[in-house]
Amino acid sequence: MSRYQPPLTLTARMLALIAEISEQIGQLSAVGDRRQTPRLRRSNRIRTIQASLAIENNTLSIEQVTAVLAGRRVLGLPREIQEVRNAFATYEAMPDWQPGNRTDLLRAHELLMAGLIDDVGQLRQGGVGIYRGEKLMHMAPPASRVSHLIDDLLAWLNTSDWHPLITSCVFHYEFEFIHPFADGNGRMGRLWQTLILSHWRPVLAYLPVEAVIREQQDAYYRALSAADQSGEATPFVEFMLQALSLALGEAAGSEIMTDQVTDQVTDQVNKLLRTLRGSAPLKVSELLVALGLAHKATFRANYLKPALAAGLIEMTNPDSPRSPVQRYRLTALGEAASR
Repeated sequence: MSRYQPPLTLTARMLALIAEISEQIGQLSAVGDRRQTPRLRRSNRIRTIQASLAIENNTLSIEQVTAVLAGRRVLGLPREIQEVRNAFATYEAMPDWQPGNRTDLLRAHELLMAGLIDDVGQLRQGGVGIYRGEKLMHMAPPASRVSHLIDDLLAWLNTSDWHPLITSCVFHYEFEFIHPFADGNGRMGRLWQTLILSHWRPVLAYLPVEAVIREQQDAYYRALSAADQSGEATPFVEFMLQALSLALGEAAGSEIMTDQVTDQVTDQVNKLLRTLRGSAPLKVSELLVALGLAHKATFRANYLKPALAAGLIEMTNPDSPRSPVQRYRLTALGEAASR
């Protein structure tokens, strides 16, 4: 056993979420071989990359990220375009790495941050604080302790007998606490949690949990802060398990539609398509009224996101996904599916 054991209090909420996630993975795996098409995997990977980079203030939209990876010209900052290319190359290389291998961790950072910082693939040599705006959220351990802390964390990861869902979340938190690199720690922590989970269940390699974190970014940082204050990963583990459950719920909805028009769509998406058929583009508030719904989060999870992921509907203003005047309309595929 590793000498180091991260502090954690196992809660009833964690156990309930583990049971829920395990059931969701079972349902997803049941259709995985038949539905996990290369098109869907690429779409989910693009969502993962866009969301993870957006958390770090990259402004490129899903459409722009897609264009960059297709080799098309994109109007954007060179650094942001480089971040996208690096992230895609890094996630594509993920199957070659072992979660508990320090050399693989450094290689991943080198690939992820190539051309963005000088000391790629190297543990930091100076002190670092995590800020949101001008507020100091966390002061990381001094550089002199980083190498030892990372070795302890990786040794624990290699010997841990905790449930992989718990282990991956704890690793993510402890990694962010150590903040081992000069830059890129957030995206590396999320990448490495995905790597850990993919070794447990391969279907999770393409789960865009980062998109859920992006939508709950304030809660993500609050959970990190709460874990710092409590001296253990518990609040962060509960947050991440909930995020994984939400991402799996969304994936289950989109999986049903990956074979385009010939696949049967969910009742909720069918209702959305019928509402938009023959209509002018509608805002979320208008769609909620038309569908007789009151809960916006449920609408986004069960209606809007699965339809967008399947290419059945599109935004009228894709370069500004959160625009207050954003509207949605059927694509040609959606028109065919709504008949």
